[in-house]
Amino acid sequence: MMDNLRTAANSLVLKIIFGIIIVSFILTGVSGYLIGGSSNYAAKVNGQEISRGQFENAFAGERNRMQQQLGEQFSELAANEGYMKTLRQQTVNRLIDEALLDQYSRHLGLGISDEQVKKAIFATQAFQSNGKFDNSRYTAIVNQMGMTPDQYAQALRNQLTTQQLINAVVGTDFMLKGETDELAALVAQQRVVRTATIDVNALAAKQSVSDDEIKAYYEQNKNNFTAPEQFRVSYIKLDAAAMPETASDSEVQSYYDQHQDQFTQAQRNRYSVIQTKTEADAKAVVDELAKGADFATLAKTKSTDIISAKNGGDMGWLEDATTPDELKNAGLKEKGQLSSVIKSSVGFLVARLDDVQPAKTKPLADVRDDIAAKVKQEKALDAYYALQQKVSDAASNDNESLAGAEQAAGVKAVETGWFGHDNLPEELNFKPVADAIFNGGLVGENGTPGSNSDIITVDGDRAFVLRIAEHKAETIKPLDAVKDQIATLVKHNKAEQQAKLDAEKLLAELKAGKGDAALKAAGLSFGEAKTLSRTGQDPVSQAAFGLSLPAKDKPSFGTASDMQGNIVLLALDEVKAGTMPEEQKKAMVQGITQNNAQIAFEALMSNLRKDAKIKLGDIITQQQ
Repeated sequence: MMDNLRTAANSLVLKIIFGIIIVSFILTGVSGYLIGGSSNYAAKVNGQEISRGQFENAFAGERNRMQQQLGEQFSELAANEGYMKTLRQQTVNRLIDEALLDQYSRHLGLGISDEQVKKAIFATQAFQSNGKFDNSRYTAIVNQMGMTPDQYAQALRNQLTTQQLINAVVGTDFMLKGETDELAALVAQQRVVRTATIDVNALAAKQSVSDDEIKAYYEQNKNNFTAPEQFRVSYIKLDAAAMPETASDSEVQSYYDQHQDQFTQAQRNRYSVIQTKTEADAKAVVDELAKGADFATLAKTKSTDIISAKNGGDMGWLEDATTPDELKNAGLKEKGQLSSVIKSSVGFLVARLDDVQPAKTKPLADVRDDIAAKVKQEKALDAYYALQQKVSDAASNDNESLAGAEQAAGVKAVETGWFGHDNLPEELNFKPVADAIFNGGLVGENGTPGSNSDIITVDGDRAFVLRIAEHKAETIKPLDAVKDQIATLVKHNKAEQQAKLDAEKLLAELKAGKGDAALKAAGLSFGEAKTLSRTGQDPVSQAAFGLSLPAKDKPSFGTASDMQGNIVLLALDEVKAGTMPEEQKKAMVQGITQNNAQIAFEALMSNLRKDAKIKLGDIITQQQ
């Protein structure tokens, strides 16, 4: 990897970040990172390994991205084994493509310099505060991505290299001015047409339909006339927020005494460091500082830690848990005190203690309200869980009704109106509740009464126990119930077929030069001429631009269906050459060249994949 980022990997700043990450692992557990098996590779691409760790990190990042994008919907997708297999396959395919691009870029001699990567990081707006690069913001965001700064820099290098390759492909596609002008005139072309409309609804009103036709249509399309499954539900809702509790002075005092750590900010120290590769360099820094040199200036010019150097060596505020042992053992006690040369795992350091914030415990008066709210919440939750168990037991013991559960809860059950799968009442609109209602487990067999549900918990410390009061299974509506609806459909279908036949006959007459008489006999006439543009999305406009060009004083004719389903006769009288503003023309050319470049790039990737030797590791093949 590039020298500066290799140096960053040996950075004291990153050691501190890693320390924070390790602490978070201890707090949250590491089971999610220990996914069975050995150090098996994920894939080999022309002999280059994509490690198991790379794959798992990429997959975790993709999961996080999807979760942020889809929210609760992702939880449903994540429960689908097929979806997760597809997501894992897409992840390994992306890593394979990245490896192929990296190999091809090196083959072409393409590369991104250390300075380009650094500039890209410093120029990223997400890493800036008030228009300037913010190191703490940078590390926080990168950590949220589940990456180290070194990993992020490598990913950015890959992205910039890929973009360089894409730009090279894009740069090979262009359009000549004559081609551009000709295409612009074609895109901006306008067509002058007249239309005559055969009203399908008017024809439908004149149609007749027999009982046999209605019955035949019904038999062929029974599944289109179903009455959906319907439910009426009785339910009891438990809500922790609806359980008012009090917090006495003694309870507040007791909580405060037992949770002092929550109200105490540990001592924090602020250090600045200058990191060097050799002990001689560090001693030279000590000598310059002794002669009065400015610490921040030396850090920016001498420190090999590119992250802290940007901030004049400032490490920010550190608590004991995140302070490296090298700094803890440096013997720095007073503000402004300088260390001697410190040997560390990342090289040699010269450190300065900039400031100290002593440990401070907030007085009870400042946190009384917060503690009272916490005590009330905990008491409410205790009462809520106790009531939940009580209601659950009552619902199980008396499974013929909710009467026992009502008595245990101290409230009356609420009964809904009729609803189906697509209109669940708002008060029950939670996935666990919907699953319990619609999965069939609470419905009795052959019309017999069903059973009470167990306690169903949902977000926000709420829970339900419910019973299906009435149920109607999905059924096909009888013919008598849909006879009028079918008659209307059959009439409309007949009218549409007649309209198309009439239009074909009239079109033939128009092309033969006998259109005026034929139109008059049909009670139709062409309306006023209208100018249509190629950008029109309606079917009449699209059909008009599909007609052949008219001869001099002789229209060309065609048919179309309008947005209302009527059949329309078209007479194309004139084609007008269009003009396009220069800005719009430039945008059009840019879109075309980008599209062509994308096609070329996909072709490149296809060839790279076809010629590559790709071998998937056990971690991938076992999950396919």
